Amino acid sequence: MRNMDSIKNVMLRVAPVFVLLLVVAQVATAQKSLLIKDARIITMSGVDIPKGSVLIEDGRITAVGTDVKAPFDVRVIDASGRVVMPGLVEAFTSKGLDRANESMDVGAFLQVYDAIDPSDLYFEEALRSGKASIHISQSPGCVIGGVSRVVHPAGLTVEEMTHSAERGLIVAFSPKPGYDRSVQMAVIRGTFEDLDRYLERLSETLYVADMKKKEELLTVGPAEARKLGRELVTLSKMDFKHRNLVRLRKGRLDAYAYCGGAMDVAAALKVAKKQGFADRLTVIVGSDAHQVVQQLQGLKRPVVLPEANLVHRKVNTITLKAREVFVPSAFEKAKVAFCLASTSDPWYAMARLVRNGVSREAALSSLTLNAARSIGLEDRLGSLEKGKDGTLLILTGDPLDAMTWVDGVVIDGEMVYQRSRDLRLRDLLKGAAINEEKARRAAEKKQAEEAKKAAAAKEKAEAAAKKKASEAKPEKSSKTRPAPTKGK
Repeated sequence: MRNMDSIKNVMLRVAPVFVLLLVVAQVATAQKSLLIKDARIITMSGVDIPKGSVLIEDGRITAVGTDVKAPFDVRVIDASGRVVMPGLVEAFTSKGLDRANESMDVGAFLQVYDAIDPSDLYFEEALRSGKASIHISQSPGCVIGGVSRVVHPAGLTVEEMTHSAERGLIVAFSPKPGYDRSVQMAVIRGTFEDLDRYLERLSETLYVADMKKKEELLTVGPAEARKLGRELVTLSKMDFKHRNLVRLRKGRLDAYAYCGGAMDVAAALKVAKKQGFADRLTVIVGSDAHQVVQQLQGLKRPVVLPEANLVHRKVNTITLKAREVFVPSAFEKAKVAFCLASTSDPWYAMARLVRNGVSREAALSSLTLNAARSIGLEDRLGSLEKGKDGTLLILTGDPLDAMTWVDGVVIDGEMVYQRSRDLRLRDLLKGAAINEEKARRAAEKKQAEEAKKAAAAKEKAEAAAKKKASEAKPEKSSKTRPAPTKGK
């Protein structure tokens, strides 16, 4: 009997714990699922949905449409009157690094991971503007830069921010400061020739070491030993200086070729083909790239066009007349896929494209789907489709409307930004409102003072006019007495 009582007491003590665990489990399940309903959806993978829903489970989109069935415990966001679209993708930037570049020519062994500052204000501003995924790379101030990384602008550490740890190397075909093109190309060719010599030496060294380990006699010459030792070469046996260059050749890293001038494109394509990374090549172009659209048409990825290079302006040395070309329009006409990068205001940049004749679809794609394609992440980012990352934006209106705000940002199914909770934006707007009120009052005061001065001047002028009129009017003559008659 005592045993039964003790069992009951234990059960009574344990039961609340089980209930609490069950509630926590249900809450955790609900937090992993998110339903955004009744919004206008810009999918970037087909036609827009006037009123639909997006279901995200475990960080991935599981359904998009007008009739989405969701779990009973899903967290729901009513987006009535709102627009939902994919999170913007920044295809290339060096912002967020403590230093944009290195002084050395070749830094392929470096990682931008070590230079990303999560507290940099850039990430806060990027999140506020809707940039949900950012490809950070060193700038083209060197010849070959370090390994780039794709991050989300949310998180306290680089690990928390990271979306894709190692994307690729930047190879600058435009000369770095102090170099001309011949020196730049000599460094690029010399780097890969040095890599070949290193691999030959490593192959021979590994073959000789393997023969010694097997206690067998070395019966071949150096050339044959190098040939036989190639199969023994692995990434783990290479030094850090050459490892990433081999990964680049083997297609395990992307190549981002910076071609600031049109003449650099041909050199980049030639090197990429010879070194075996043409399939994972992304070309970053300058403002005169419209002159080589034929060479760019065969690329497998969209070209990257920094916002600063949208317009090419050339002055005729004879007539001194300037001719301007809006580069994105030339690309679209030539059917060259492109994306924008390094944008200060992404929404203005897209609107600017449309204003200059680029189609709406191409403009939106330049910072969503095409931007994701340029960094090889179109299977996860850039559009709202089943199986892709649950990373999207909630807007107050059409993305190309100047009055539209980013109302919310969802990354991997988690709401990481809400405009209503943006304290800095609130203070900025409050400060702007205060300044506007001060300016209005100052204008009213100035207007009142000017009106007062004008009234006083008018009154003074009227008084002066009356005085002048009175002075100019002849005085009335007094009546003369009749002259006395003589003889009286």
